[in-house]
Amino acid sequence: MVSFDNFTLTDGSPIYLQIIRYMKQGIAAGSIGCQEEIPSRRALSALLGVNPNTIQKAYHMLEEEGIIVSRSGAKSFTCVNGEMVARIRRELLTEETGLWVTAMQRLGMTKELAFALAEEVWGNFPDTENNVFYGEGSNHGKEI
Repeated sequence: MVSFDNFTLTDGSPIYLQIIRYMKQGIAAGSIGCQEEIPSRRALSALLGVNPNTIQKAYHMLEEEGIIVSRSGAKSFTCVNGEMVARIRRELLTEETGLWVTAMQRLGMTKELAFALAEEVWGNFPDTENNVFYGEGSNHGKEI
């Protein structure tokens, strides 16, 4: 079952979008796979202390994207394949990179200085040489 034990609500973004992002990040990182059961709407609502309609909205949007499958009166499951994982990963990385580029531009950094800083900082994080984020069978060094 998909665990929401590490889920933390933050300010600045609607809760339903935070739930969607949490699920997508888990899928992109490989911690959430295909055919994993997800908590019921009521159970997740109680766990997170949020309105059940908020959970319903998040699940509905995940269903529309084809990330989860729900049947009335039955358990809901993730439904992802390699192509969808790659699409989600690209979507999240593009979004995060866009935020980084915007921050660098606001600080008056040139592209060259920003890339140099990224190279310097890259080496300060563990396991970046082995590209642990992607895991085995990743498209390391290939188009994402």
